[in-house]
Amino acid sequence: MAGVQLVKVTKNFGSVVAVDDFSLDIADKEFMVLLGPSGCGKSTVLRMIAGLEAPTSGEVFIGDHLMNGVAPKDRDVAMVFQSYALYPHKTVRANIEFPLKTRGVDTKLRAAAVADAAAVLGLADLLDRKPGQLSGGQRQRVALARALVRDPQVFCMDEPLSNLDAKLRGETRSELVALHQRLGSTFVYVTHDQVEAMTMGSRIAVIVAGVLQQVGSPTDVYDRPANIFVATFLGTPPMNIFPAQLFEAGEHSVGVRPEHVRFVDSHSGGVEATIRLVEHLGHEVHVTGVLADGTVVVARHGGEEASPRSGDTVTVSAEARHRHRFDVSGRRLA
Repeated sequence: MAGVQLVKVTKNFGSVVAVDDFSLDIADKEFMVLLGPSGCGKSTVLRMIAGLEAPTSGEVFIGDHLMNGVAPKDRDVAMVFQSYALYPHKTVRANIEFPLKTRGVDTKLRAAAVADAAAVLGLADLLDRKPGQLSGGQRQRVALARALVRDPQVFCMDEPLSNLDAKLRGETRSELVALHQRLGSTFVYVTHDQVEAMTMGSRIAVIVAGVLQQVGSPTDVYDRPANIFVATFLGTPPMNIFPAQLFEAGEHSVGVRPEHVRFVDSHSGGVEATIRLVEHLGHEVHVTGVLADGTVVVARHGGEEASPRSGDTVTVSAEARHRHRFDVSGRRLA
């Protein structure tokens, strides 16, 4: 196996800068998640690692080897696409063994590799079916098995769960984490889904407009966001951002996670808000209010706690230790 390193990589499509001066070290055997909104450049980064796109400038390394100019087939990288990309006329067995067949691998070795991959991913009873006879989750596992038989240095995965329903996404997410632990391989995983990023990644690289914003463990990125974009992109509901002078003196804005917003007595200090919406989700309640200046604030409480009603006027506050401070440019203050 091998790590991946991108050094000052830029990718232009005509006048559009898709990836801008991007540097990232992905350790051997790491599960790195590239996270960001649609169109932020994360898939372009993945495609440059796999060799499907050539960087306009900068260098891409896999292990100690410079990959610039190396064809995708010679990079020892397996790609798993969002669309599964299975051959509809071939059986599951034939789809899985196809990469080995094109390499001229012996028939017996191919059969053994297919059997091993099918056993790992629970496909042993489906090998003689065709993709049209499979569910979405089964098709996704076939695509994973096809990548697995190659025994690559790096697995590149481009939003592989986005076509699955919510229940199946959760199940397949767990399967992928278990697969990574079993194989001890390097995974580079692209998603716009923060839940996938938080639950799957060893580390998360947050990207917006082709620029790397922050790299860290899921806990680090959630607890200490580098800027307002990262703060509001991770978390459901997103972090509340209060304008300067509202909670604290100074020109900095203050961020508070919904789970840390508290309703307090008006004599205890805080800011008045009018409740606009109360959403009961069973295990928790989301309470949305509006401040006098129009700022929207969302509080998240346990389902067993008493909640205000729509139209009530309340005082909201947050303990100092739960406040995140950002300067006028949006960057985190120490």
